[in-house]
Amino acid sequence: MERIKRLFTIKTKFEVFLVVYALALGASERGIVYMQQYPGFGGQLLALCCTGAVFMAGGKMLDALEYQRSYGG
Repeated sequence: MERIKRLFTIKTKFEVFLVVYALALGASERGIVYMQQYPGFGGQLLALCCTGAVFMAGGKMLDALEYQRSYGG
């Protein structure tokens, strides 16, 4: 079970950036769909929320990685 758990553990900044890249691809695609479904300001606002969520998640992952390195969690 430990070997499987290690596959899903982010250990380096490079891995964090890969995950953020994948999240950004999905969020930008979802933002495009929102702008098509809701033309105008509402769709643009929803698309902005999608991309903003990626920035917040990426920052939290980087902070968590630094915390894990500092405190050995």
